[in-house]
Amino acid sequence: MRTLRRILHKLSFLGPSFVAAVAYLDPGNFATNFSAGSTYGYMLIWVVVVANLMAMLIQYLAARIGILTGKTLAELIAERTSRPMRLLYWLQAQIVTIATDMAEVVGGAVALYILFRMPIVIGALVTVAISTLILLLQNRSWQQLFEWAIIAMVLAITGLIFWDLAASHPQALPLLAGLQPKFDGKESLVLAAGILGATVMPHAIYAHSALVRDRFGVIGEHKHNAMLKATALDIVLSMLIAGAVNGAMVVIAAAAFHGMPGGDTLEGAHHLISSVLGAGPALAFALALFIAGLASTTVGSYSGSVVMNGLLTIEVTPLVSRLVTAIPAVVILALGVDPTRTLVISQVVLSFGIPFVLIPLLTLTARRSVVARPLPKLVYWLAVVCTALIIALNIALLISLV
Repeated sequence: MRTLRRILHKLSFLGPSFVAAVAYLDPGNFATNFSAGSTYGYMLIWVVVVANLMAMLIQYLAARIGILTGKTLAELIAERTSRPMRLLYWLQAQIVTIATDMAEVVGGAVALYILFRMPIVIGALVTVAISTLILLLQNRSWQQLFEWAIIAMVLAITGLIFWDLAASHPQALPLLAGLQPKFDGKESLVLAAGILGATVMPHAIYAHSALVRDRFGVIGEHKHNAMLKATALDIVLSMLIAGAVNGAMVVIAAAAFHGMPGGDTLEGAHHLISSVLGAGPALAFALALFIAGLASTTVGSYSGSVVMNGLLTIEVTPLVSRLVTAIPAVVILALGVDPTRTLVISQVVLSFGIPFVLIPLLTLTARRSVVARPLPKLVYWLAVVCTALIIALNIALLISLV
């Protein structure tokens, strides 16, 4: 009985990292992973593994700073910058948040087009409306209910993608060979940069530092060790699930339609799954894409409110942030911009925002005046290497897209 109580007690701390992990299951990940498997087969599986390990470390730093300071990363940045600099910082962070939401709304809209042939603009409005209803759960008294809703969506995405994985009958030996680091020409390097460079999204970091604060409040020093251990477990479990789903996407494409034209777009991937694996797996893909767009845009709006509250030092609800980030996405689609083109543009904008969140995170984590408990040197230098690599890859991705 006592053992069961301990297990239930540990499980009660799970949740914040699963919400942040939604950033690794957004429509952009769908597009990149299926493109990798379609074009290069199993070869880039190792990139997904490396990306997942890097994400674990970065997300741990984001949650850690929230636990040890009781403040969000945005609030800590605001405290250490002048008002003009803070406003400029907020402007770039807000543009990045809008770009993030744009990609996620587009993903939901494309999924609804695939499922019901719903016009893209109408699909975007439906995605925004449903995610807004989910956001109503996001307040201090209903925080765990909000987390459970997101966790349910993460598990639904996992189940649907693994249905497709089982239907694709992947080969074990080529899959294991894909764990060996290698490239095949310049284009494979660019695609690997896309997978790695898009691993850590700015909104996931801002959100994670706030999620632990919203869930647990200001934590006394005597509880820091227990909370850090519980958070590490939360992050490992959530990121293992996210990593497994991303890897499964690459494997599905590699096993089912490697070398066939059209697998580098969301609609093309759905068409190929339908042709090769059948209607059931195709439906599972479309539903997973829709749920991913829905969950990620919900968390993106939450992150937008965290950024505005912290950097503008004003009280902004996620619902207000929802309007600020959703309107530009709907307007751009209403103007007739191609959805795939919109996704590409959003990734370019996101590349600009990566250094503005990773460098402050690493700098503040290392300061004793901010965090009384410094990182172990090995962990710190691993974080430095990961940060430098992610920034470099985003620059490379930006150059290749331009």
